[in-house]
Amino acid sequence: MTSLERRVAVESSRAAGRLLRDELSGSRRIAFKGAPTNLVTEMDARAEALIVDHIRAVFPDDAILAEERGAAAGRSGRRWIIDPLDGTTNYAHGVPIFGVSIGLEVEGRVSLGVVYDPMREELFVTERGSGAFVNDVPLEVSATTVLDASLLVTGFPYDIRENPDNNLREYAAFCVRARAVRRFGSAVLDLAWVAAGRFDGFWELQLGPWDAAAGALLVEEAGGRVTDLEGRPFDLDAPRLVASNGRIHGALLQVLDELRGPARPR
Repeated sequence: MTSLERRVAVESSRAAGRLLRDELSGSRRIAFKGAPTNLVTEMDARAEALIVDHIRAVFPDDAILAEERGAAAGRSGRRWIIDPLDGTTNYAHGVPIFGVSIGLEVEGRVSLGVVYDPMREELFVTERGSGAFVNDVPLEVSATTVLDASLLVTGFPYDIRENPDNNLREYAAFCVRARAVRRFGSAVLDLAWVAAGRFDGFWELQLGPWDAAAGALLVEEAGGRVTDLEGRPFDLDAPRLVASNGRIHGALLQVLDELRGPARPR
């Protein structure tokens, strides 16, 4: 599809990604959003401004929810959900694992998702009902059928030092049940890689809407499944996610049930 919305999202994500890539080796001005583990840099704000300004110029009536500047109301019934730099801690340390994410929500449902990995020049794009693609090549989730043979990925909350619900128990449990568990530090890339079949499953206990909007749609459109931790539809405004190829989804939920209490029927 060649919708104007898709074109704007792709152009904005590429422009922000180029900016981030070109400035990766520069010196950083680092601030903290509360916890000393929750970093923000001047590049978050610069990339976000670039994206928001482009979207507002074309769709001035749309609402925008961006990680750094928060929510701006609109009157169209549509909402753009933006993470200008997912993987800020990696970026601040010069680790080339980070991404840009843009989702468009229409009448309460995400209809368009774009995730851009500027270091690998991989552009993940999806529109609801039209499949998912990376650099115009169709995506398909993995064929792995058992947890024992699965490669998983996860992340941890920024308040890991104070929050007892910090994913450490879950991480330990999956480490001895799966083939391996990775932690890359960018949820938007984690979800894109589930959609690409590189990871078999993902879970995280605490995310922001900007972390999940585009990536969850990528997984679903690539043939996977996305739910909350109990197997129900997830809340985009407070995502607690399990995403998988669908084949191991029940096994992921079962492990979480054992640790966190029984879930509702799936």
